[in-house]
Amino acid sequence: MKDVLKDGYLGMVMARLRAKLQFARYRKRKNPADGSAIFSYVSKNVTPLLPPINPEKEYDLAISFLAPHDIVLNKVRARKKACWVHTDYSWIDVDEDLELPVWNGYDYIVAVSNAVSDAFVARFPALKGKMVTIENILSPSFVKSQADAFAVEDEMPEEQGIIRLLSVGRFTAAKNYDNVPDICRRIISAGIPAKWYIIGFGGAEAFIKKRIIDAGMEKNVILLGKRPNPYPYFKACDIYVQPSRYEGNAVTVREAQMLGKPIVITDFPTAHDQVVDGDDGIIVPLDNAGCAEGIIRFIRDTGLRGRIASNLISLDRSNFDAIEKLYTLL
Repeated sequence: MKDVLKDGYLGMVMARLRAKLQFARYRKRKNPADGSAIFSYVSKNVTPLLPPINPEKEYDLAISFLAPHDIVLNKVRARKKACWVHTDYSWIDVDEDLELPVWNGYDYIVAVSNAVSDAFVARFPALKGKMVTIENILSPSFVKSQADAFAVEDEMPEEQGIIRLLSVGRFTAAKNYDNVPDICRRIISAGIPAKWYIIGFGGAEAFIKKRIIDAGMEKNVILLGKRPNPYPYFKACDIYVQPSRYEGNAVTVREAQMLGKPIVITDFPTAHDQVVDGDDGIIVPLDNAGCAEGIIRFIRDTGLRGRIASNLISLDRSNFDAIEKLYTLL
């Protein structure tokens, strides 16, 4: 019994020591404030402590849809394994030495767009042969039915002459919501009455609230918080805005397009994978002044907004053919 306790204690000490060494390595990153690299350090130390998943079974295909990918790699038995990459790797700070063995352990690495694939391969050129592009699979009928589930007039009222802008997503640096108050202030200063509603939650919420106060936009930038069904809010808005610093393939943009909403997205590297400028949305500069100017022009150009809305309604935004790509992984 004493030996068991001793071995357990030593194992715990060694685990803590490894964790400290990994954290020290993380702190030496070029851009530790980005926060992306820490997931590799956490998963590397936590995954060994987890039990296997159904160890008596061998699956045909195991899918790791979200990071950390260590768990499916090391805790699931399967003939084939595939993991997904959702973000633009040209923007984030990662530890290539820790990540490469994990990605390399999979049979397939699935990118949600061609631009995401290109950025990932630029970071990990040795993995090019494993790459497959499969866009996020969405159901227009489901999105439309959910949009009719309830009314949001109390939270997002229709007011005479006021443009309702909407953004949906996590409160993180990638989404750029901390700059929304200043962008909205510029729109208001141009003489355009607007309210910008944001659905989401996350660690940057306090910072965003501070920026709202600093810009004097308490009545114009409204944080609605987390909503299990955001689609009625999509339906109620006049323009959907994706103000991101970077994206992989923003599902919310596709969802807004399915509901026929005029789209504004910033010119992040993968933006042209999602929007044909002037056809199914517009792409505006990422800087606050350029973004605000682009939104102002779009609000004033009712003809362009109408044409884009008509184009979206006439297009089939479903992509069920992507399911066949999933089957090919088997």
